[in-house]
Amino acid sequence: MKPLFKKLVTFSLASILTLSLIGVVGLLGAYAYITPKLPAIDTLKDVKLQVPLRVYDKEGGLIAEFGEMKRSPLKYEEIPESLIQAVLAAEDDRFFEHPGVDYQGILRAAINLILTGEKGQGGSTITMQVARNFFLSREKTYLRKLNEIFLALKIEGELSKEDILSLYLNKIYLGKRAYGAAAAARVYYGKEPAQLTLDEVAMIAGLPKAPSSYNPIANPERAIQRRNYVLGRMRSLEFITEEAYQLALAVPVHAEVHGQDTDLEAPYIAEMVRNEMVARYGDDAYTAGYEVHTTVVPQKQKAANAALREALLEYDRRHGYRGSLQQVNLLGNIAADPALQPGELPDDRAENPALLDIPAAETDWPARLTDVPAPGNLTPAVVLEVEERAVYAITRDNRIAYIPWEQLSWARKYIDENNLGPELESAGDALQRGDVIYVAPASAGCSWLAQPPQVGGALVSLNPDNGAIEALSGGFDYYTSKFNRVVQAERQPGSSFKPFIYSAAIDKGITAASIINDAPVVFDAPGLEDTWRPENYSGRFYGPTRLRVALFKSRNLVSIRLLREIGIGYALRYLERFGFDSQRLPRDLSLALGSGVLTPMELARGYTVFANGGYLIEPNLIDYVRDADQQVVLLNRPPVVCPECLETADKEAEKDSGQTETGVTVATGLDTEESESDRIPSFTREDVPPEEWTQTMQGPEKPVIAPRVISPQTAFLMNTMMRDVVRYGTGRGAHVLGRNDLAGKTGTTNDQRDAWFSGFNRNVVTISWVGFDTPRPLGNRETGARAALPMWIKYMRESLRDEPDARLQQPPGIVSVLIDPETGELARSGDPDAIFEYFLADQVPERRADSGNDSNGERRDNGNITRDLF
Repeated sequence: MKPLFKKLVTFSLASILTLSLIGVVGLLGAYAYITPKLPAIDTLKDVKLQVPLRVYDKEGGLIAEFGEMKRSPLKYEEIPESLIQAVLAAEDDRFFEHPGVDYQGILRAAINLILTGEKGQGGSTITMQVARNFFLSREKTYLRKLNEIFLALKIEGELSKEDILSLYLNKIYLGKRAYGAAAAARVYYGKEPAQLTLDEVAMIAGLPKAPSSYNPIANPERAIQRRNYVLGRMRSLEFITEEAYQLALAVPVHAEVHGQDTDLEAPYIAEMVRNEMVARYGDDAYTAGYEVHTTVVPQKQKAANAALREALLEYDRRHGYRGSLQQVNLLGNIAADPALQPGELPDDRAENPALLDIPAAETDWPARLTDVPAPGNLTPAVVLEVEERAVYAITRDNRIAYIPWEQLSWARKYIDENNLGPELESAGDALQRGDVIYVAPASAGCSWLAQPPQVGGALVSLNPDNGAIEALSGGFDYYTSKFNRVVQAERQPGSSFKPFIYSAAIDKGITAASIINDAPVVFDAPGLEDTWRPENYSGRFYGPTRLRVALFKSRNLVSIRLLREIGIGYALRYLERFGFDSQRLPRDLSLALGSGVLTPMELARGYTVFANGGYLIEPNLIDYVRDADQQVVLLNRPPVVCPECLETADKEAEKDSGQTETGVTVATGLDTEESESDRIPSFTREDVPPEEWTQTMQGPEKPVIAPRVISPQTAFLMNTMMRDVVRYGTGRGAHVLGRNDLAGKTGTTNDQRDAWFSGFNRNVVTISWVGFDTPRPLGNRETGARAALPMWIKYMRESLRDEPDARLQQPPGIVSVLIDPETGELARSGDPDAIFEYFLADQVPERRADSGNDSNGERRDNGNITRDLF
């Protein structure tokens, strides 16, 4: 060997060894420098994926999902094998063989850099992608790549391959706000991962490389190329057979954006829960994977939605048709059957839409209907044919809607809330061919002509034993108006408020048999104009009236005299027992007619006191909350009605100055003595710290006892009086339910601006309200009995279906005796007109002719509650 060549070889080898040594030293130095700064892998073992907030009903049905990132984490064993194979084929086929870094891939990337001078994507394993997605940025720098390599090696040393792959498949972004394979399966195909076909699996597996460029919704051409590439890789790796490969290749792109399927329509409830969760947890509520289980009973919620919508549509039908939305151009003959004459429709057309053919070139109705919203249970449609007494229309989803005369004849022209146009003589008086209208479900095979109601409504239903909100509907359509009328609409309750005044009077010593004069009265009342002349709804006056009759006939003058007798100050303090804020109520005699403002929820809370026998409960919606690890982080333990518990607590209260070990302030007695009638004891529970009512589900806990706020005797007497409202009075329309346990009160405000029905049995309290969001008259005769009671009836029919009668039990200290209905006094023996009335045992009236003087010569009153208030 020549000396020069020998020197060159030696120099070259030395250079290579030196460079290699420098490289190794540099690599070791980089490792020593970078490794201490790498994040702890323990965080991956307890990683918190950003999972949306989900709201469920009492039976576990999904109500709503909140959060930008759609994600449903899967355990490794839940991931279909075909999806794993597709991802490996697309991203890292040597995943189960390499130690986290694929040196072959890195070598390919290095060669590409030397040859082209450009940094490529080669060599990025699934483990390295996990490292980047969880800990690093996506910038392409050499330092970041080194961090990624060392972190991938560290991850592989501490986590199993299965754990790494499940992290990847749950974290990776796949377009359309879908994070993870499960979310992508639902977003693009409306399926669970286990239901995906081979072509769908390949499409999803191809998305991580470029979720936007290969998106089957935005770029179907590129998406199918990427899908076919993944299928080819699966075939070459022998993950699939040739036959399966060819079949999958033949499937066209069929992905479309699917919304989250919910099991129950309850958007107003979902929004209430969202507000509560954000108030508790801030923005983490949207990403921490909380599952909120509510008190909502799905059967009852569905009934509430249907009852409210039908009641508002019925109101609309009573007040006329405001006209079609627009006109579209329908050309040509719509009958497809050549045997039919032009314009003639086949007899079975309503059941076979295929018999109708509307060529796309002859009409623009599909485009028009796409832009028409569909509020509530209404569906947009185009009128196809107008007959003498029927109309046929085609809906947005290509169904034929048959509208017979019974569902059409109401459509007289709307003039104002009290006036309509002339009666219709034919269907053509209301509709023309090409009209864009709304239809609503009617009986089988038929539809109503409909229109979105301008009037608002609300319905809320509570369990009176614990305040659980079992159903709530805050309006006809949440997406048209997010205003939740149950908790946000502050309106005058009208006569629905009278029972609270009557209850105060009974605790003052007045009885259901007391006689009060229903006669004209004029007050000098500066706060109510110069003079105030209240009158009954009918405009008539009925003279001396028993208190029970005055309530079920809703006599206004009796209520005013009653309030004047017991005193406004006493009444306001008494009303606080029902949870009302006395500062928000008027301090004048109009209080007797419900002139204050309350929300339907506040009124419902007040009525639960009558339903449950005298206890104040708090409405509540959240039952419990689980975190992403399925651990209960919040368990609501609201105060509950528990007479037995309260008896024990009362005994403890005598020893401990009213404070029991449950942290609840309880009543030590009810004050009904005349001499102290203005002193109202406090029956509100003191503020209970969250740690005392937010518990885990481990072990039994003592219940928080709801406080008693009125005596069981007063509650029972009011219960019987309000049952008479349903039996004989303004609420007698509820007789259609065929039950004997229903009680309640109608409510109508001045000029019929608000219509209410507040009713209950022992197990459920339901409030229904109808009115305009911006208060204005509903129209003549639109009382609580006409506008609101039908909603209540429809809901209660479903809510109480198959439930036995449930009435409040008669407590000790109540007796029933025969009285003279004209005088309210004890009836004479054999009086054929005598009726039974309930009294406190020490307040049974006597006949005036029998009530003589006492031993001192003074007239004996015997607590004569049969008083005359004139």
